[in-house]
Amino acid sequence: MPSILREIAVVHTYYYTDPACPWSWALEPALRKLSHELGDSLSVTYLMCGMARQFGDPIPLVADMLEAADRSGMPVDARLWLAAAPRSSHPACLAVKAVEEQTDPGPYLRRLREGLMCRRRKLDSTDALLEEARSVPAIDLEKLRHAFGSHAIVEAFGADLDRAGAVPAEHHAPGTGRVKLPSLEFVGPDGAVHGVYGYSDYASLAAAAIAAGAEPAGGAPLGVETALGVFGSMATAEVAAVCDLPGPRAPAELWRLAAEWRVRPDRVGSGELWAVA
Repeated sequence: MPSILREIAVVHTYYYTDPACPWSWALEPALRKLSHELGDSLSVTYLMCGMARQFGDPIPLVADMLEAADRSGMPVDARLWLAAAPRSSHPACLAVKAVEEQTDPGPYLRRLREGLMCRRRKLDSTDALLEEARSVPAIDLEKLRHAFGSHAIVEAFGADLDRAGAVPAEHHAPGTGRVKLPSLEFVGPDGAVHGVYGYSDYASLAAAAIAAGAEPAGGAPLGVETALGVFGSMATAEVAAVCDLPGPRAPAELWRLAAEWRVRPDRVGSGELWAVA
């Protein structure tokens, strides 16, 4: 049977974030659901916002981590930040821009988020950031090593910082001179910007994307094993969102599959990250 191709409007999505941002970690369930529901319509550009040139007292960030975890259900482990906090988020931001030269940086950014938020990995050095890249098959490690020291990567990061500062002041985080994290701007074919500034829910993100011209795929929610195959590592809250398993249904299904050795849990701080067994 011949296939029928439907032209899909591409909505350019600009995601203002930082690998060390707890509220960006909290947004992952909504973003993964958005990717499943509207992914064919969205073209995502990750804008690294340099949350901290140098981390000082870790207690405010730890408080944000705990609040974000409580709001979202995403697992966190604050012991890294209390014992030996990374010196800065800028090396991780630069690493994401370096990966972007080769491939979609989304999977690598996810690795960094997991490492900083719940796997207790101090990702502020070239060696540590390269080690995380080993788990992303699309990345050429030797090219990445050379890119880390390049002026082009520094300039790309600088352009992201400039763009984060150019967002209208009413959407800035107080005292930072840049947009709130996380924020997303959806820009459709007419050029109009439909922004969601600061931590929000799936409904707000989907409404802004659809207003910009994105079209829902209309498919059924993914099964748990299929979702893990598509996204890789997932927290229970992400499985609940993507697979439409609210309340106790997501953990019950995950542990049922674990008892059958079909999925496996990795205990990380306050929760689990799940993968196909």
